[in-house]
Amino acid sequence: MPTTSPIRGPGVFLAQFAGDAAPYDTLDGLAGWAAGHGYAGVQIPTWDTRLIDLALAADSQTYCDDLCSRLADHGLQITELSTHLQGQLVAVHPAYDAPMDAFAPEAVRGKYAERTEWAKRQLHLAAKASQRLGLKAHATFSGALAWPYLYPWPQRPAGLIEAAFDELAARWRPILDAFDEAGVDVCYEVHPGEDLCDGASYEMFLERVGNHPRANLLYDPSHFVLQQLDYLAYIDCYHERIKAFHVKDAEFRPTGKQGVYGGFQSWKDRAGRFRSLGDGQVDFRAIFSKLTQYGYTGWAVLEWECCIKHPEQGAAEGAPFIRDHLIRVADKAFDDFAASATDDATNRRMLGLEPRA
Repeated sequence: MPTTSPIRGPGVFLAQFAGDAAPYDTLDGLAGWAAGHGYAGVQIPTWDTRLIDLALAADSQTYCDDLCSRLADHGLQITELSTHLQGQLVAVHPAYDAPMDAFAPEAVRGKYAERTEWAKRQLHLAAKASQRLGLKAHATFSGALAWPYLYPWPQRPAGLIEAAFDELAARWRPILDAFDEAGVDVCYEVHPGEDLCDGASYEMFLERVGNHPRANLLYDPSHFVLQQLDYLAYIDCYHERIKAFHVKDAEFRPTGKQGVYGGFQSWKDRAGRFRSLGDGQVDFRAIFSKLTQYGYTGWAVLEWECCIKHPEQGAAEGAPFIRDHLIRVADKAFDDFAASATDDATNRRMLGLEPRA
């Protein structure tokens, strides 16, 4: 790995690999597995109590130090904690209450207000836990109140979307303040199913939270391929806010029968689908170049989601793929060999600013 790359990696998000059988059922087992595949960091899903006790991590420095030490024994660091599922529950439209209940403890299922407050508390715990673990970024979802009204038919009543974003911002502002006190960036994964689903919706939210310095972004190009959004121009627009990075591939192959919306088909049969790294259409060389150009210093974390390839193959291929895309930054200009010594007087003469005969 080029040691002078500003981007750290490779990391791996453990959510898609955790399971009920060894080595996938404990943090130590997954740590050994990840290290064996060549990963240097792990992103930990905080809803999986087999991997982390979030409340204890928020309360106990000893517990956090032990957690880091156990991972260090495998040559690993924590890249970020993730509250994707809890963040989803900060705001849920009634149409999604039943499926979203599965993300919450049984005690608050079917109780919207209690479930929402539980989700908010989880984010506050994540802020403290991230601080104790020495982390600078946190991965999450925004949740959604307006998502069922994404397509403007039937015509949306005036003020409907504005009211949804006002409420979303009101729920998140105290959480953002808690993360600010902890010195940790909240990195929203801009994602279909969330009210923060693209750059335009992110800006609507950002305006309502007063351009909060902690309301930042997790960049995942796969979701932009499926939306047909320019994922390279997105970096140009938001590079100052990109504080986390999921390395995930995707492809979009529209047909005469379906396009962006997928025709209610399964993942394997959709025009847009996620793929293992290198099997899709994402131009990762351009992405790593742009992120390096803009000075991104966070982790490059594999999020594996593929409807065709086995996860073990995807994991085994992921670490070297990321490592091969890390860029060692040049310490001199390529044309320095042709540089000529100059001074202010010479520069002025070359510009014709000195008196001429």
